[in-house]
Amino acid sequence: MAIREILTVPDPRLKEVSKPVEGGVTDDIRALMDDMLETMYDAPGIGLAAIQIGVPLRVIVMDLAKEGEEPQPKFFVNPEIVETVEETQPYEEGCLSVPDIFDQVERPEKCLIRYLDYDGFKVEEWAEDLYAVCIQHEMDHLEGTLFIDHLSRLKRQRAVDKVKKAKLRAMRENVA
Repeated sequence: MAIREILTVPDPRLKEVSKPVEGGVTDDIRALMDDMLETMYDAPGIGLAAIQIGVPLRVIVMDLAKEGEEPQPKFFVNPEIVETVEETQPYEEGCLSVPDIFDQVERPEKCLIRYLDYDGFKVEEWAEDLYAVCIQHEMDHLEGTLFIDHLSRLKRQRAVDKVKKAKLRAMRENVA
């Protein structure tokens, strides 16, 4: 397993639409998911899409365990949202690709998802609460959408500018 670099805005690769995994869940896909999980834990975060480490495949990892709980990693290959409910809920979201930026996003409070798990078994289940928010957030990544794309143009631009400034500051500190 290896920790990979997480892409941050405004990297154009984050706007790519990810391609389906062909041929099912192979050892190579499992190795990718293992690297993604290690990268996510190191960041630290609760969800990560493959495109966030520069791999444009429809793969997501997630762990919603609270601090002090045993890890509960979940793996999603070729996930799809089959159905959503009309009721929505606002949730303050953040993203490893938009570090230190948080804002409210309104999403359906429940969604029916279908995917292949780590062992290649087909799963269909309802996601609700934080699970629903997180899977929809990560699924957006697979379509080239960031959570800040749900915000006003002004808020989105401010977020990108703040991340750019933080990157420049970090580069200057590393040179000094």
